[in-house]
Amino acid sequence: MKAREEPPVVARLVVEVRSDGTRTIARGALEDVTTGQRTTVEARGESPFALALSLSRALVRLPLFAGQVARSLLGGRPGPRER
Repeated sequence: MKAREEPPVVARLVVEVRSDGTRTIARGALEDVTTGQRTTVEARGESPFALALSLSRALVRLPLFAGQVARSLLGGRPGPRER
């Protein structure tokens, strides 16, 4: 079986997770490789599910990440302002 070539890296997300058994904190950084923009992200939760939900919400609120997700879902097609 021939290995599929992976698409290029468009963003990097690095997250550190800390926990003492009663609370969990995730802190990290997000970089848009195409523009070089960087931002930080933080989420807190009392369970793994609550942490995942909080982290997802934090990421979606970031304009950098939201724009990258939109471009990825649209397959790189230009938006209305870019045409």
